[in-house]
Amino acid sequence: MKVPAMVAAELRRLTSTKMGLIALIALMLVPVLYGGLYLWANQDPYAKLSEVPVALVVDDAGAPSASDPETQINYGEDVAETLIDGAAFDWQRMDAGQAADALQAGDVDFAVTIPTDFSTALTSASGTEPRQALLQLATNDANNYLASSMGAQAVEKIRSTVAEKVGTEAASRLLTGLADVRASLVDATDGASQLADGAASARTGGTELADGTAQLSAGSARLADGSRQLSDGARQVAEGNAQLAAVAHRVSGAARDVEDALPQVRSDIRAALVERGLTGAEIDEVIAALQPLEDRAESAAGQAQTAIADIDRLAAGASTLASSAATLADGAATLAEGAASANSGAAALRDGLSTLADGTVQLRDGLSSGVEQIPASTAEQRTAQANTIADPVRVSTDDGAAADDYGAGLAPFFGALAGWIGIYALFLIVKPVSRRAVTALHSPLRITLAGWLTPSLLGALQMVALMGVLTLALGFRFDNFLGALGILVAASATFTAIILALNVWLGSVGQFLGLVLMVLQLVTAGGTFPWQTLPGPLAALHHVLPMGFVVDAMRQLMYGGDIARAWSDLGILAIWLIGALLLAAIGVTRMTHRRTLRDLQPSLIG
Repeated sequence: MKVPAMVAAELRRLTSTKMGLIALIALMLVPVLYGGLYLWANQDPYAKLSEVPVALVVDDAGAPSASDPETQINYGEDVAETLIDGAAFDWQRMDAGQAADALQAGDVDFAVTIPTDFSTALTSASGTEPRQALLQLATNDANNYLASSMGAQAVEKIRSTVAEKVGTEAASRLLTGLADVRASLVDATDGASQLADGAASARTGGTELADGTAQLSAGSARLADGSRQLSDGARQVAEGNAQLAAVAHRVSGAARDVEDALPQVRSDIRAALVERGLTGAEIDEVIAALQPLEDRAESAAGQAQTAIADIDRLAAGASTLASSAATLADGAATLAEGAASANSGAAALRDGLSTLADGTVQLRDGLSSGVEQIPASTAEQRTAQANTIADPVRVSTDDGAAADDYGAGLAPFFGALAGWIGIYALFLIVKPVSRRAVTALHSPLRITLAGWLTPSLLGALQMVALMGVLTLALGFRFDNFLGALGILVAASATFTAIILALNVWLGSVGQFLGLVLMVLQLVTAGGTFPWQTLPGPLAALHHVLPMGFVVDAMRQLMYGGDIARAWSDLGILAIWLIGALLLAAIGVTRMTHRRTLRDLQPSLIG
């Protein structure tokens, strides 16, 4: 008997009774029911999150605005309005007691509380005691663990949104302040430029002043020297005049003595002449001859008196001159000292003004540099800058291959799993190998091929039906529909060969091991979490068991991934298929050497 005849005989056996036909149809629908219903239920759960009830407790008392203390702000109410308007969940405002009761009773899946000091904490960054604001999340895993996980994600989203809002406001105030600082720096730079110009002029004036005081110091020093010389000369003149006055007084005294002695001399001469016997006329003539001498003596005495008066005046003037010259010398010396001190001060002033001028230039340049480092900005630019500072990172997603939704993301895994379950269910009624055929025929290869081909054909029909449900009923999009269908059919054929080999070698124990193998592949295929998160032994099985390769190939063909990877996965399935068929053929060959009369009982094969 040829292989097609054996396949037809097995199909007739399966459909020979109504119950058999019903059982076959029911088992054929197992992959459709399993894969279709599960993926339908999980096609896009995120689109239904708006129906998830969540308690929202707003106790925020508000706080004065940091920019305008007279204005009261309430970030808690702003957050509540944003959440309710966004409708990401079914937010229900409650007080703290109601929220706790609702969470305990399971009326809400989690609760978010905005505490009393929420706004105060958010505005505390501008004060002396900054602190973080608190968002309180209450969950109850007894209601739903994933709901609790979604609650944590929701609170994190609220936190990031509030942080961005507050950060934008703070950055806006900072940038406005910087703009004001820049304007002030511009004014300060202008003032510094004027100050630098004035300091430069002052430095020039200081230099000229220092030069003038140097000349004054030199002149006053020369004046002091001349004054000292004048004082010394005047003192010498006064001393000479004093000596002259003394001589003049002595001369005057002598003249007076001469004048006073003349009458006595005249009398003595007269007496002498009388004794000599001269006549009176002769004596008068002699006395008359002495008269000019007397007159000259009187004149000399008078002139001496006059000279003495002049010399006395001259001596008094010289003394006054000497005193004044001494005073002048002292004043000139004092002036010289003051001029020297003034010169030192002017030099110090000149140096200080030079340092001031250099400092004002540095100040001007520093302020100008500060202005350049704070760029000019408009109000619109500051708003954009504040938004960038508060939320500096934007995520750009470049999906080389992307699933349309959550259900599409699970479809490759559950499609592969449905293929195994469908074949496993078929082997509940399909006879892997007819013992009569083993006894009657002498071709283990044909028997094995017929035993594999019947469930493979039925499995292919299962995969066609499953793909129809996924595309027509659930609306999943396949980048390569025929390729994905081909992978599922190949996977079903491979799974058939594996379960066939288990049944040939181990019988009912092999059927049970098929269930165990399904469970192993369920956790190692990497259909949900990445396979890298598996424990070491299970991760190793991921690289061996066939279902992981089916999932990978389906992803490439469904999402538009790497076709070469799909071909590589198909090659691994081919290795499993051929290896399982060879193992089954060896088992059938073994069975042909252990035939009994019981194996000759009639069957549908004939």
